[in-house]
Amino acid sequence: MTVAFWCVLIALLLPILCTSIAKFGSGRFSLRQNHDPRAFLDKLEGLPRRAHAAQLNSFEAFPAFAAAVIIADILGNAEQVTQDVLAVLYITSRLLYIICYLADWAALRSLVWFAGLGLIISFFVVSA
Repeated sequence: MTVAFWCVLIALLLPILCTSIAKFGSGRFSLRQNHDPRAFLDKLEGLPRRAHAAQLNSFEAFPAFAAAVIIADILGNAEQVTQDVLAVLYITSRLLYIICYLADWAALRSLVWFAGLGLIISFFVVSA
């Protein structure tokens, strides 16, 4: 399995990291709230709420990244090392995005988000 495919798995797991921060960072989460976790998460404030928002964005960004990696692999026009580097850079951008979200650095977060989008687009460009 390629590094790029491993990065797809990592991207799939990043929302779990965010939701763990949201739930357990609040100090109020118990298994009772797990019966209706969405209602619990919607009531959060501060850092736990930002972690929840980062979780939602991570779920939203995942399909485009996974599709880009799979399409680049199927087409086979880009060198594997190029695909792997783009994928690692994308994961790095997502980690930075999460950090920016948690730290409430809105402007920097937006720039990092655009960098991640640019990396997804790069998969298509190098595969053309």
